[in-house]
Amino acid sequence: MGPEVDDPTTSAAAAPPERPAPTARVGAVGSAGSALRSLLRTREASIVGVLVASVLGASLMVDGFATGRNAGFLILDVTAIALIALPMTLVIITGEIDLSVASTLGLTSAVMGQLWVAGLPLEAIVPLCVLLGSALGALNGLLVTVAGLPSLAVTIGSMAMYRGLAYVVLGDRAVADFPFSWTGGATARLPGTDVPWIALLIAVLAVVFGILLHATPVGRSLYAIGSNDEATRFSGISVRWTKLWLFVVSGTVAAGAGVFWTLQYGSARADNAFGLELSVVAAVLLGGVSIFGGRGALVGVLAGVLLLGTIRNALMLADVSSDVLDIVTGLLLVVSVVLPTTLARVRERRPRPAPPS
Repeated sequence: MGPEVDDPTTSAAAAPPERPAPTARVGAVGSAGSALRSLLRTREASIVGVLVASVLGASLMVDGFATGRNAGFLILDVTAIALIALPMTLVIITGEIDLSVASTLGLTSAVMGQLWVAGLPLEAIVPLCVLLGSALGALNGLLVTVAGLPSLAVTIGSMAMYRGLAYVVLGDRAVADFPFSWTGGATARLPGTDVPWIALLIAVLAVVFGILLHATPVGRSLYAIGSNDEATRFSGISVRWTKLWLFVVSGTVAAGAGVFWTLQYGSARADNAFGLELSVVAAVLLGGVSIFGGRGALVGVLAGVLLLGTIRNALMLADVSSDVLDIVTGLLLVVSVVLPTTLARVRERRPRPAPPS
C-alpha cells in the first residue's frame, strides 16, 4: 500500500469552522462609543441638556408653564428671535456681526404702517418691506466688504440710523387698523393643536440653513472664512461677495420678521423690537457659535433660542419684572462669551501627559 493521502473534503469537514476575529467588531463598537462621547462633550449637546433641564424645572415649579397653550405663546414669543438668528449664525461664523437687525425690523414696521395709511394693500406692502430689508442689509454689506470697515462699527451706526429713520417715517404714532384676516392669520394655530403655523416656517428655514451650513461647499467656505479669511481668499473663494450676500440675507430675514411682528401684535410702531438684537446675539452665542468666527452649529443655536425663550417665559409667568428679564438676557450674553474663552484657556494650561517611553 502506498502512503496515505489526506482527503481534502474529509479534512475540511473535520476541521472546526474559523471564527471571525473580534477585533473588527470591537473596533467598530469602540469607534461608535468614542464618537458618542465626543458628541456628548460638544457645546451643542450641553445646551440641549440645559434646555431639557430648564423645561423640566419650569414645568415643576411654575404654574401654567406645562400647558399646550403656553407652549404656543412661547413659540410666538421667540419667533422673531429664531428667524433672525438663522442668518445671524452664518454672519457670526464668518467672523462678522450684524447689530442692526432689530432696527431693520423697526424701520420695516414703520414703513409698513405708513404705506398702509397711504392706502396701499398689504399684498403690495409685504414684498416692498422685504425688499427694503434687502437694501438695508446690502448697505451694511457694502460698507463692510467694499469700504473695508469693521462690521461691529458699521452695524452699530446703522442700528442708530435705521431706528432714527423709523421715527422719521412714523413718528410716535401707532398704526393698528390692519385687517383681522392678516393679524389673526399671523398667530393662527395648526388645526387641532396649540402649535402656531409659523413654527412650520421656522422648521423649514432651519432645515434649509442647516443643509446650507453643514452639507454644502458654501457652508465649508463660511467656516474657512471665519477661521482665516486671508487663506480662504487665496484659495479662490470670494470672501467679499460671500459676506455681502450674508448681510443681504440678514436684512431680508429681519424685514420679514418685522412684517410678522407687526401683524402678530397688530401694531406698526417705530420702537417695535427695541433691543431685540441683544437677545438674538445672546441666543446665537449661547448655542455654541464662537464670537470670533469659524465654529458653531445650527442645532445649538435653535436650542439657545428655545432656552432663552423658556427662561423668559418662566420668569414672566412667575410675575418677574421686565427689568429682571433684561438683566437675565444680558447675563446670558456675558456668560456665552466669557465661558468658552475661559474653558479654552484652562484646557491650554492643563499639563499634557508625557508620551510613553
